[in-house]
Amino acid sequence: MVRIKHLSVVILLLGAVLPWNATAVNQEGIASRFLAQKYSTNIIESMLAKTLFEIKQGKTGDALNTVNQLIQNTPNFKLAYLIRGDLLASRARMLSAFGDTSVRDPRQIEDLKEEAEKRLESYLEKNKDHLQPNLLIQLDSSQRYAVVVDTSKSRLFLYAKQEDGQLKYIADYYVTIGKNGIDKKLQGDKRTPLGVYFASSKLSGPLPDMYGEGAYPLNYPNEIDVNEKRNGSGIWLHGTPTDTYSRPPRASDGCVVLSNPDIKSLHPILNRGNTPVIIANGVEWLAEASSEVQVAQKQALKTSIEAWRKDWESQDSEAYLAHYSSHFFYSDGDFNKWANYKRLIQAKKPRVSVGIENVSIFSYPNAQQPMVVVNFEQDFKSASLQNRMKKRQYWVHENNQWKIIYEGAV
Repeated sequence: MVRIKHLSVVILLLGAVLPWNATAVNQEGIASRFLAQKYSTNIIESMLAKTLFEIKQGKTGDALNTVNQLIQNTPNFKLAYLIRGDLLASRARMLSAFGDTSVRDPRQIEDLKEEAEKRLESYLEKNKDHLQPNLLIQLDSSQRYAVVVDTSKSRLFLYAKQEDGQLKYIADYYVTIGKNGIDKKLQGDKRTPLGVYFASSKLSGPLPDMYGEGAYPLNYPNEIDVNEKRNGSGIWLHGTPTDTYSRPPRASDGCVVLSNPDIKSLHPILNRGNTPVIIANGVEWLAEASSEVQVAQKQALKTSIEAWRKDWESQDSEAYLAHYSSHFFYSDGDFNKWANYKRLIQAKKPRVSVGIENVSIFSYPNAQQPMVVVNFEQDFKSASLQNRMKKRQYWVHENNQWKIIYEGAV
């Protein structure tokens, strides 16, 4: 038997990058996990892991059989073809590198190697179905699911709301982000934005093949993006071309891209509309549904929201305005303009009633200071006006207090 001496996908992924050895993960364990998986991405990654483990054990014949099964199940998976090409070539000679024979473009080889790394890192991660993102997340009555994209892992995590309001892990999927990484600022910079967005229902009508099984637009740029002079548009969750199972981790024009089977499985969830999508880089993961710190932060925020509501009802302008950051902005101006407007209206102390219902809360990831997006239904009544509207606020934690930095209708 000819052994693959320098196949770098084994040496790098199963050695230096991932400390994976025969004592830590055995072939039987991989097989049982493969049979237990029920989601498309995890099935593919199970077979990929099984192939690479067999290569590491020198069982190249078994590895070839496994990768052939993988290709039979997923005939447009470029990474699988690359590994099979190396395995076939190894029968005749030693290989010097990953993609030694089948691909001549070094960048493409590096892209596929990075995809293998990301998929295997996720496959080998323990207890991820019990981990929770260290983010404040509270869904409103119309929202049953939340999506968290961790760009550092090239992974989308799906959570469902339980009866007690806590989130439960449902599934996770490999994703592709922008060619130039994260932190979108400009039109055409091919970067994926970081922030809290909301997915609308599937675009109707025919789309170019590059979007695969469907596309779900995100509301980029959001209010924070606009205030920070970020521009561009057309950031979607979408599928892949029909001849491509998946793309490298960084290959889109800024969208979050999933395989067609995965985007199709998410259709019943995303097509409801108003699905929160938190795109973050380097999510901190917790072993519990919520930590004591999270509980305290959420309670402090809710207390601040209620105090803001009561101070508005009291028509005490200075107490009411004390809830706003000096950096506050809204559609018509800044804090000073807002303050002058409110003082003028409240000078006569009109009697008002302010109700707040159906509140949702989402941590804003990778912000310079702790920030959350708060959406709610507002019921305002006075002698001259009755108004019910959906409102969005952004609250920042500054000087140990929660302050409003933006407010506007949704």
